[in-house]
Amino acid sequence: MEIIYQDREIVVCLKPAGVLSTDEPGGVPELLRQQLQTAEIRTVHRLDRVVGGLMLLARSAEAASALSRQIRDGDFDKRYLAVVHGETPERGELRDLLLRNKAERKTYVVAEPAKGVQEAVLRYETLERAGGLSLVRIELLTGRTHQIRCQFSSRGWPLVGDRKYSLLEDGCDIALWSHALSFRHPASGEALRFSAPPPAQRPWTAFSAISK
Repeated sequence: MEIIYQDREIVVCLKPAGVLSTDEPGGVPELLRQQLQTAEIRTVHRLDRVVGGLMLLARSAEAASALSRQIRDGDFDKRYLAVVHGETPERGELRDLLLRNKAERKTYVVAEPAKGVQEAVLRYETLERAGGLSLVRIELLTGRTHQIRCQFSSRGWPLVGDRKYSLLEDGCDIALWSHALSFRHPASGEALRFSAPPPAQRPWTAFSAISK
């Protein structure tokens, strides 16, 4: 697994698509323990299994606690890149009520508050359009399961390659990538920012803005 940065407190790596982000057999924490020959790797945030890109992990209980506090306080910034079907506006904010169906392992937009319903908010900016597709940069303000995939699909903009929330056959992996992370170092308090481009494959290669 490619490691972007590491020190005594944290590891920033590129999670491969298809690998679990949670602490389970074959998941990112286990793989990093093997790779770094250490017993102390803790998750502080998650990525869907099908999603690749930047992921931050803690190397101590204290670091995990400090980073988790930043996430709760809204001081942990996560940006994603996605390619969606359709032409999205230049920018916008998506605000919905989401309900997770655990039996179907799927999230739905609902109209009214109810038990298990959570508010979901994200902002996006359209970077480029090409061939009926839009490249968008997304800032997550909440972290609901399948939030990006569900919210965009509900507006008729399903993510390219999404086999759960789209009826279209794109013949490629899902075009959703954890692009940038910003947070304060759990020990020093230093402001850190990391970014990484998505893989050079379809549909990402259709956009010139992908390297910016």
